[in-house]
Amino acid sequence: MKAAVATRYGLDALALRDVAKPMPKAGEVLVAVHAAAVGRTDCGFLAPHPALLGRLIFGWTRPGRPILGMDFAGTVEALGKGVSGFKPGDRVFGMLGWRALGAHAEYVCVREDAYIATMPQGLVFAEAVVGEGAFYAWNSLKALNVKAGDKILIYGASGAIGTAAVQLAKIFGAHVTAVAATKHMALMRALGAERAIDYTRDRFTRIGETFDGLLDAVGKTTYLRCRRLLKPGAVFAGTDMGPWGQTLLLTLWCWTTGSKRVTVAMPRPLPGFAQFLKQHLEAGDFRAVIDRRYPLDKIREAYEYVQTGQKTGIVVIDVRTE
Repeated sequence: MKAAVATRYGLDALALRDVAKPMPKAGEVLVAVHAAAVGRTDCGFLAPHPALLGRLIFGWTRPGRPILGMDFAGTVEALGKGVSGFKPGDRVFGMLGWRALGAHAEYVCVREDAYIATMPQGLVFAEAVVGEGAFYAWNSLKALNVKAGDKILIYGASGAIGTAAVQLAKIFGAHVTAVAATKHMALMRALGAERAIDYTRDRFTRIGETFDGLLDAVGKTTYLRCRRLLKPGAVFAGTDMGPWGQTLLLTLWCWTTGSKRVTVAMPRPLPGFAQFLKQHLEAGDFRAVIDRRYPLDKIREAYEYVQTGQKTGIVVIDVRTE
């Protein structure tokens, strides 16, 4: 089968190669991949930052998983022993954990008890590779303890995590203020935000409101910049370390002092995550926001684009023509 393989760290090491087709073990489903996605996490595995910490976690000389890719959508081709929840021909989608990556290939094996579900009727494969952004968004909103009626501000609301967070916050019953660039204002309102603020024109930190929680979905702002936006006891959550590591350092300080004011939203297991996504994709209150699509043999170009930090929603890899 064809797969995008990284034999070492760095984009120049990524190449399309012929590799052995995997065979499903007991409890696994073999999926013929039709669509995958390239996200911020994939870029982090390919070029860890900070490099020393990333290499200690993922592998010293090369990624621990040479075939990357978290999100997948495709058809079930074969079943391992004991699988009862799927059958050959089922259209499925889901997300792989970072120890089980491999969606940037024509086939991937997925555990039946992992994040996998049958696809909603009428959805095309490219519209189902939404797991990574939604996963981090859900964990971030949990870190903010979002509940119905809360006022939430989402900074960087146009990326994969941001667009998912706007929609999930609405599903959870929150009132959303979304901060993004000029070209994304209409999209923010279409996704359900009650208010959309253009950070290129307005100083969002001086809008005269306070919020029950604030999510930095892109790691480009800081608690110190945004603290006047938070109600007493409200939390600032970041999706990574933040500029110059500020969010991580403040998180460590809060852990030391017993405060919960600042946190890096650590990904934690979400039981029922794939079924939750299926339910809301079917209901129409959650959808994919697709920026660009690339064929598998142009995956390096997809990585280059994602690394610019300017994508809107998700970048799809069409592994097979639909």
